[in-house]
Amino acid sequence: MSNSISVHDLSISYDRKRVLTNIFLNIEPGKVIGVVGPNGAGKSTLFKSILNLIHVQSGKILIEGVPIEENRKSIAYVPQRDEVDWDFPAIVNDIVLMGRYPHKTVWKRLSKHDQDIADHAMQNLGIANLKNRQIGQLSGGQQQRVFIARALCQNPSIFLLDEPFVGVDIPTEERIIQILKQQAEAGKTLLVVHHDLSTVMQYFDQVILLNQRLIAFGDTDKVFTQENIAKAYSGQLSILQKIAMV
Repeated sequence: MSNSISVHDLSISYDRKRVLTNIFLNIEPGKVIGVVGPNGAGKSTLFKSILNLIHVQSGKILIEGVPIEENRKSIAYVPQRDEVDWDFPAIVNDIVLMGRYPHKTVWKRLSKHDQDIADHAMQNLGIANLKNRQIGQLSGGQQQRVFIARALCQNPSIFLLDEPFVGVDIPTEERIIQILKQQAEAGKTLLVVHHDLSTVMQYFDQVILLNQRLIAFGDTDKVFTQENIAKAYSGQLSILQKIAMV
């Protein structure tokens, strides 16, 4: 099986401060993968380096065997909510339809087929009744679902979701993870930055444990251990106690 994402010896610094050091990852398709680690561990930086949104000091990243410039439409990105301008004057339908733009040439208009795909994505996320609402009028959970619907509308082979469960209620979170698992069953690759350690075993096929360096990567039941969690969180007692009670 070929890798959907290959990261070779990746290192990144901000203002001379090292954020990621010597990261090696070979990620296979068909899995939901949690990216887990403390604040400042480099989780969002890893995503932005895969997307070629930041300068990489050293290392190489391939998307399905080629640089991202040759394969950008294969990746859909759901950013953290605080990275989005929610005052932007757009309705839900317009935002979701943006997922179709990577499939269009410059002068090619969106079609009824594109709208059908967008409608299906909105229906899947339970926001079809919100399609004509301004995005700024939505709750945090509704806004999150809009951007996941946009990602589904793109029909990528790889999803990068940066804390998609922040601000959503439990039923919505369960629906989102169900959709992500369906995508994995269809052969897609899904990387999810996640902070609730109590649901890691339930949600993810594999886990990337990160704290500026790669602590562990592999099947969740093998690598999400007390020892590796202690390494990732530098022995933070409250974190370890929380896991012990799960």
